[in-house]
Amino acid sequence: MKIKALSRSDADHVRATTGDIHRLARNTDPALHPFEKAREYTRALNAAKLDRLFAKPFVAALSGHRDGVYCMAKHPTALTSFVSGSADGEIRLWSLQSQKTVWSAIAHKNFVRGLCFVPFSSSFVSVGEDKVIKIWDGSSEEPVQTYLFKNAFTGVSHHRSMPMFATSSTQVDIWDHTTNEPIQSMSWGAETISTVRFNQTEQSILASAGSDRTVTLYDIRTKSPIAKNIMALKTNAISWNPMEAFNFTCANEDYNLYTFDMRKLRSAINVLKGHVSAVLDVDYSPTGQQLVSGSYDKTIRIFNSREGHSRDVYHTKRMQRLFCVQFSMDDKFVISGSDDGNLRLWKANASEKLGTVSVFNDECEFIDRFAAGATARSGPSVQQINQREI
Repeated sequence: MKIKALSRSDADHVRATTGDIHRLARNTDPALHPFEKAREYTRALNAAKLDRLFAKPFVAALSGHRDGVYCMAKHPTALTSFVSGSADGEIRLWSLQSQKTVWSAIAHKNFVRGLCFVPFSSSFVSVGEDKVIKIWDGSSEEPVQTYLFKNAFTGVSHHRSMPMFATSSTQVDIWDHTTNEPIQSMSWGAETISTVRFNQTEQSILASAGSDRTVTLYDIRTKSPIAKNIMALKTNAISWNPMEAFNFTCANEDYNLYTFDMRKLRSAINVLKGHVSAVLDVDYSPTGQQLVSGSYDKTIRIFNSREGHSRDVYHTKRMQRLFCVQFSMDDKFVISGSDDGNLRLWKANASEKLGTVSVFNDECEFIDRFAAGATARSGPSVQQINQREI
């Protein structure tokens, strides 16, 4: 058996005379540093400060509506197409690439209450308070199809793969493109249903929010409601997580957002706080990792889906109360619509550079010098800087 033992001479560690300085053991490896953790934390702090210093989240304002923008929809496959509807009945089709209106029409006699694109086509559906559903192709001034109904509509959502869509009014109605009457009608106690959303993964499931503070789930296969949850206050909007099929988030009047698992509605799996007034709309990013909310307090907040507080807050002096927000399909931008008649385009990551960035860009090199690890970025001072409003 072979044993190796460490042996050190006292002469290497004891001072020769009392006037000598104490010898300290030191690793001469240049890659190591005695203040490595403190230095890394300082770099992380500087990186967080520089992120806030160079943050310019606002990209552009899209003007054209003469009244407040109360609903919008993004195309599920085209990155640059989205449509917006205003209180005067006008619908505008926009191109994010040119930041201009591609097509517009006076579609309804009153508020446009809901919009949704038809998947795998350029057509879209609009509903309004004038009790009319219209399908547009985005090129002609007249609708392709028109459906009349007995009640005013409050929302619309299209099935992901089948030619059918759901509308909300005094009940949830399922419509087919080829029929003039609903093929299914479902309700569970609410006098008025304010919003309806199809699950884009579990495609036969849809959720609705009612005026009686309820959030209800329906299954179009059984043609009946399957579950209901009663909230403390009314829910204004619902958004399904595109990556986690059972999870959805509700925007509530009590200033919070609640994330639920549809298999267990008794308690929320996450509560997202930060707004100081009613939350009016919510939308998930295509990755399911982030969500954006718009509120009556005139702010946009971006949340990480598993955290309880927002990572970014966007607002401007001229932006009024927000009624609709959407993530772009490439997860890089946020679109907001407010009752001042403008749509605004924002970066999802406030300090991200747009366009082609040179390798020799001094600003980027300066930021990269202070890049730090995840351990240092989680420090209290860094988190305090990251949580400041922009």
